[in-house]
Amino acid sequence: MRSPLMRRLGLTAVLALLLAAFGLAPSASAAEPAPATLTFSSDSATTTPGGTVNLSMTLTNNATYDIWFVYQTIDPTWLTTQRPDLKYSFTSCTLATAAGPTPCSGTGPANLGANYGATIPPGQSRTVTLTLQIAADSGCNGNIGFYSYYYAEFSDRTSVSGGPAYTPETRVLCA
Repeated sequence: MRSPLMRRLGLTAVLALLLAAFGLAPSASAAEPAPATLTFSSDSATTTPGGTVNLSMTLTNNATYDIWFVYQTIDPTWLTTQRPDLKYSFTSCTLATAAGPTPCSGTGPANLGANYGATIPPGQSRTVTLTLQIAADSGCNGNIGFYSYYYAEFSDRTSVSGGPAYTPETRVLCA
C-alpha cells in the first residue's frame, strides 16, 4: 500500500519537472540593489560630557530615475530612552555640496527629508551631517543611538520605503 506522503512527493516532483521543462520555474539571478539606500557614519565612537559627535547620513540613488522627494525621521533607540541621565541635543545640520557644506533647509532632526536638497540624480548621493552635543552634566557610561525610517519618491512615479536603519552608537565616557 502506498502512503499518502509518497503520493504528495511524487506529485510535487512531477509538477516541478513540468515547470522546469517549460521554463516557468523560478531562476536564480543576482539581486538588484535597493532603489535607494541610507547609510550612517560617525566621526567618533566615544565622547565625554560636554563633547560633540558628528553623525553623517548618506542617501544614495541606485535607481535609473531621479529622486524628487525624501522624508526621513530620526529617533532615539529604546535603550537610549531608558537612560534619563543621558542628556544630548542636535545643535547643527549641514548638507555636503560640491562648494562645501551648507546649512540644512529642512525642519531639523524630526524631519530630515528636505535637508537632502533638490533632485538626486541616478547614481549620486547626498550627505547630511548632524552635530550631536552631549550636555556637560550628562550621565556617563551609556550608549546614545538612533534609528531612522525614510521614504523616497522617484521621477518615474515609484516610491520606496526603508528602515529601520540604525546609526552607530556613541558611548559617553567620564574623563
